[in-house]
Amino acid sequence: MSARQFDLLVFGATGFTGRLVVEYLLQHLGGGTTLRWGMVGRSAEKLDALAVELGVPASVGRVVADAADVSGLNAVVASTRVMLTTVGPYQLYGEPLVAACAALGTDYVDLCGEPAWMRFMIDRYEAQAKASGARIVFSCGFDSIPFDLGVWALQNNYRAKYGQPSARIKGRVRKMKGTFSGGTAASLKATMAAASDPQVLALLRDPFSLTPGFSGPAQPSGSKPAFDEKLNSWAAPFVMAAINTRNIHRSNALLGHAYGTDFVYDEMLLTGPGDKGEAMAKAVAADKSLGSDDGPKPGEGPSREERETGFYDVLFIAETPEGGMLTMAVAGDRDPGYGSTSKMIAQSALCLLDAAQCPAGGIWTPAAAFGQTLLNRLEAHAGLSFKAG
Repeated sequence: MSARQFDLLVFGATGFTGRLVVEYLLQHLGGGTTLRWGMVGRSAEKLDALAVELGVPASVGRVVADAADVSGLNAVVASTRVMLTTVGPYQLYGEPLVAACAALGTDYVDLCGEPAWMRFMIDRYEAQAKASGARIVFSCGFDSIPFDLGVWALQNNYRAKYGQPSARIKGRVRKMKGTFSGGTAASLKATMAAASDPQVLALLRDPFSLTPGFSGPAQPSGSKPAFDEKLNSWAAPFVMAAINTRNIHRSNALLGHAYGTDFVYDEMLLTGPGDKGEAMAKAVAADKSLGSDDGPKPGEGPSREERETGFYDVLFIAETPEGGMLTMAVAGDRDPGYGSTSKMIAQSALCLLDAAQCPAGGIWTPAAAFGQTLLNRLEAHAGLSFKAG
């Protein structure tokens, strides 16, 4: 690996989210970095324009490649230790890159929130990734890092206090300001289209679709508004739950069922108490705008001001044997879909370059691959906080 030309390449650097990743890396690494990194895009002209716009130094490489050009793609993958990709929907454009990384032993991170495609990748490439040593880590953005690490951290605290994991955790989004990315909307549309295939539909409905060979207890659907007595608030369906819950069950399996084989988890969005909270929960449940033609488009995104004034706050709750609650609050200081996501995936990629955190080859979740190393990085460098209660 050390003989490779690059330590890290950003694939899709000229796209909206890819550009934010490049901008963040420039700020985070500074001018004195020894990291050998570069930008990958389909157009040399767009890469040059991005370099001028952001003041990218000449030491940062510029590589032209297309996800559909397999031979050219293999050469690019072979040139780097870690590939960071923001090019989705992954079910339309992602497989050649995963295949190349698995074959060539190149580490990989993405922003995928498409569970059926992820399962197909696990089935097709996990054995090869284990053999080559490639660490492939899906879902390294808002879906699913704050949720995956939030549950992981809460379970660690619960086990330290009670000597065993909690069999039931609830994830509740308390506050969120910002928009979902155009990539998220495009992925949702692609998933809806793919669901006409009975095999895909079965995977989408299965909460254990990412844990081949294991199926746990029945899980709450979270698909209808409900009143939470303990929190005195109405709760609405949360659009990211369909991917986050699957990743969290996969983390549990990859960690040797550290949360138990009877673990139950769900996610919802809190809308407040009383009639107003109920009305809002029902409105959220009825909202289908993310999957409509009016939703955000790939390549589009909020202004810098909108990104920097965005935020999110998620509470994870485990009931204690005494009838109380043990909690973990995870908050981010930027909008979830862009500002925070670009920092999270960059820090995930940097974890793979950290000699102190080297999981074996295979297809991983963020919590199972990185654990405390990523949590520490996110608190120190990416504006996230993890507060136990």
